[in-house]
Amino acid sequence: MIDWNRALELRAEIGAEDFDEVVELFLTEVEGTLDQLDDGLANARVMEEQMHFLKGAALNLGFSAVSTLCQSGEAAAAAGKTDAVAPDEVRAVYAQSKTQFFAELAQRAA
Repeated sequence: MIDWNRALELRAEIGAEDFDEVVELFLTEVEGTLDQLDDGLANARVMEEQMHFLKGAALNLGFSAVSTLCQSGEAAAAAGKTDAVAPDEVRAVYAQSKTQFFAELAQRAA
């Protein structure tokens, strides 16, 4: 679910304090987009943009399962198949990833 190499690489690159700020910003922006996912079901272009944003944000912080799911959703939306995108699944995988991330971060960053 989490690409720990990527997450810890980012933390090493920017420092622990800035990493905490990046995580907070990530959570705020991603959760705001997740709240609006259902709106994209009626508009393939909106869904494609949402999936693209989520894919990139998740990839940046190492949320690999979310990124992979959003990549598929982005491709489906680009093909006009918004019914192939399951917002509840994206939210569930994000929630699981977030739980794992915070459960293991301190230990892995030590």
